[in-house]
Amino acid sequence: MHWLRKAAEQGHELAQNQLGRMYETGRGSAQDDEQAVFWYRRAAQQGNAWALVGLGVMYLKGRGVEKDYGQAVYWFRKAAELGNVASQCQLAWLYRDGRGVEQDHKKSAFWFQKAAEQGDELAQYLLGGICEERHGVEQGYEQAVFWYSKAAEQDHVLSQKQLGKMYRDGRGVEQDDVQAVYWFRKSALQGNDWGQYYLGLMYQEGRGVGQDDSQALYWLCQSAEQGLEAAKRAC
Repeated sequence: MHWLRKAAEQGHELAQNQLGRMYETGRGSAQDDEQAVFWYRRAAQQGNAWALVGLGVMYLKGRGVEKDYGQAVYWFRKAAELGNVASQCQLAWLYRDGRGVEQDHKKSAFWFQKAAEQGDELAQYLLGGICEERHGVEQGYEQAVFWYSKAAEQDHVLSQKQLGKMYRDGRGVEQDDVQAVYWFRKSALQGNDWGQYYLGLMYQEGRGVGQDDSQALYWLCQSAEQGLEAAKRAC
């Protein structure tokens, strides 16, 4: 904190941002949201992307400043335009929910896509859902499969489950039970309740795997133990 402050007071933007982070988290000093905002603002005014994000988060949560979604949007947009993935996702959420801006699904999809193109797995999954539902975009199932695949290959559990459904139902891809089982299993092994449920059904019906009641029961019960009602009924 001593040396960060020395550098920050001389206008060093990285030190200012880090000092804001230290105050926000209470590392090296007592936690102090107002000081965090002060130093984030100093760094943000110099264009530091992470300080822009930090300041946006403080406005979003009302920490050290009065909660103000409009200001959150303002700072997130500045960081998003610099290519910061975290702020692109935050901005997409705000447009989706209409907080601080007029609700706009097209702009939400635009910013999720910016983050997805940089490899953010959550943005890829959410963009896949947007494409699947055609919510603010013209693309349909094929583009949904594309983005689900990108995230699933990064072991994103919800994308693996969703990709399994696309293969099972033949939406956006040629119907393929073997591929469906492959992705359901990936999801199930990571503990996803719906992935376990769907894998159990595939074993029960002998789709993509040999019919196996013991394996079906195992996966359905694994899902049921997590509280999934559909699995409880099947188990």
